[in-house]
Amino acid sequence: MIGAGPSAAFATLKRFVRRAEPAERCEMCSAGLASEHQHLIELANRRIVCACDSCAILFSSQTKYKRIPRRVQYLRDFQMTDSQWDGLLLPINLAFFFHSTPPNRMVAMYPSPAGATESLLPLETWEEIVNLNPSLKDMESDVEALLVNRIGHSRGFTRPEYYLAPIDECYKLVGLIRGHWQGFSGGAEVWQEIAGFFEALRARSGGGAPLEPAEAMRQVPVSAESNA
Repeated sequence: MIGAGPSAAFATLKRFVRRAEPAERCEMCSAGLASEHQHLIELANRRIVCACDSCAILFSSQTKYKRIPRRVQYLRDFQMTDSQWDGLLLPINLAFFFHSTPPNRMVAMYPSPAGATESLLPLETWEEIVNLNPSLKDMESDVEALLVNRIGHSRGFTRPEYYLAPIDECYKLVGLIRGHWQGFSGGAEVWQEIAGFFEALRARSGGGAPLEPAEAMRQVPVSAESNA
């Protein structure tokens, strides 16, 4: 600006510096983090920890933390019948499954307006599903999960979606639903957010899955949302 003195210029510079500061910091060493960064999981309480590359490598060698991998795999040929899904006794058609090291067992979680809810997993049904899908045996304990989206399928207009996903992505979905849920049935906004989440996950997986499921979720009637 013409005629601006040193004080004005310094104030402008300070505003620029503040904008340039990273929004997040490593929870181990306080180093600034980019928007895309590493995550660890604290095994005792399943807490997700933001970390820089150096700390992610250093702390993931300890027994307290595990480094969360970044790979996302779209399981195009995944096999699961409707009766097998029903046998898992989940109240909604959106859930993730992982092996938890501290209790040494499989865990089933589903999103809810209150956060992640754990469900008792019938082991016989789960073992049937694993036998049909040997790739599940390669899931890394604590940090990788089978993420299942059967919302559209339950209404008869799309096929189910199955992913091998990092555990932080699963909890990201939980947070998204909790943060956007409105009223008793959720509201239209939360279904838009869920649709966008799975569109991004498909793109990241490189699986080339059709966009029908996300489009279908955008068409879920408000009156039916609570029965997802």
